[in-house]
Amino acid sequence: MKLTTSVLLSSALLVSCAGDGPKLDDLKAVAESALSGDAGAASGPLSIDEITRGLKEALTTGSNTVVSQLGAANGFNGDPAIRIPLPASLIKARDIASKVGLEGSFDDLENKLNEAAEEATPKAKALFVNAIQAMSVEDAKGILQGPDDAATEYFRGKTGSQLQSEMRPIVDQALAKVGAVSSFNQLLSKYNSIPLAPKVDADLTGHVVEEGSDGIFYYLAQEEKSIRENPLKRTSEILQRVFGSR
Repeated sequence: MKLTTSVLLSSALLVSCAGDGPKLDDLKAVAESALSGDAGAASGPLSIDEITRGLKEALTTGSNTVVSQLGAANGFNGDPAIRIPLPASLIKARDIASKVGLEGSFDDLENKLNEAAEEATPKAKALFVNAIQAMSVEDAKGILQGPDDAATEYFRGKTGSQLQSEMRPIVDQALAKVGAVSSFNQLLSKYNSIPLAPKVDADLTGHVVEEGSDGIFYYLAQEEKSIRENPLKRTSEILQRVFGSR
């Protein structure tokens, strides 16, 4: 019973970081009441399977929020925390090009790299949903009893490699769509005309894929931490049952 109460309480904490709701002490009392089957709990005690289903719902909502945020216009471009910089080789080249007034071309390319990440990010949604659906009771227990970023690390372990692999062709297309490829070619043409300028090369696709996936996981961790720590609102039928006992 003590373990089940802990699992339910953690599941409740992972539903929403927005809105008003009971504090931690209130949640513990509600969870204990619901699990003990007191008269106030509308439908009796919740099972581990129901609690796991509530967690899956919470994680689906949280991951959808992150994907929607970063997949929108300026999701990367307008966010200094995850904005994608130029590859290191191009940063050095920009410093050289700035001496002859060509830094604007590099700035334009950097904007387009971020636009490509915004274009590709929605691909992550299906991967996260699949990982959540495949989650076992043991996976859920590990997340609920783990540190603030346990769910994020679960996602990274289950989807990280696949996310980068599946994002790569999308980023390729996105780079062409937003004009990054043509901008890069024009930039190199201008840059190479600078006397004695060192030659540069860069894997734009690989750079955007790596930086973009890091940005997604960065905000998943932020979302998870907030959801665990902040008050919540009743956003699922399961949690409505729990809070109905108050």
